[in-house]
Amino acid sequence: MIRVLIVDDHPALRRGLVAALRYEPGFVTIGVAAGMAAALVEAERSIPDVALVDYQLADGDGLILCHELKLLPKAPGVLIYSAFARPELAMAAMVAGADAIVNKGAQLEELFGAIRTVARGGTALPRLRPGAVERDVARLEPEDLPILGLRMDGATLPEIASVLRVDERDVSRRLTAMLGRLAAALDPGAMTRADG
Repeated sequence: MIRVLIVDDHPALRRGLVAALRYEPGFVTIGVAAGMAAALVEAERSIPDVALVDYQLADGDGLILCHELKLLPKAPGVLIYSAFARPELAMAAMVAGADAIVNKGAQLEELFGAIRTVARGGTALPRLRPGAVERDVARLEPEDLPILGLRMDGATLPEIASVLRVDERDVSRRLTAMLGRLAAALDPGAMTRADG
């Protein structure tokens, strides 16, 4: 059974996801949370295989939550599940350590497939658009570039710290700062308008 934690600030969506997962073979919902603080407590308590995390939460940002979840001793796979799941989100999701991104408008089969992929240790991230890497790199500090390169290659926080010979806490702080710079450029309203 794949143990799933659902994190979304909309009660109706949480109930809908719990119901959908209940009827799909191989899944069990082991917890739900409306925000970051509750999600971290629930993840430590229930040890999910996969956390299904909304990008916009009432008490914070799903990318920061993803980063925090990945710091747990038994870190779950993290799937960002959002109405704002666009290719523009891909770089920030990689920096956060996300394993997959799925749009809330996708068919349930796509969501279930991504959950299974993440539970097996795989990824389901969108390809970066031409020019996206250059645009996002321009938002970062020069000292962030080695961290970004390692993260894009799938390196974990301990691996990055080891390669760069720095403390893991320093890498974590840099990743959080990088997420702040990248997320500041992700205006969900602008992304929605761009889709026409």
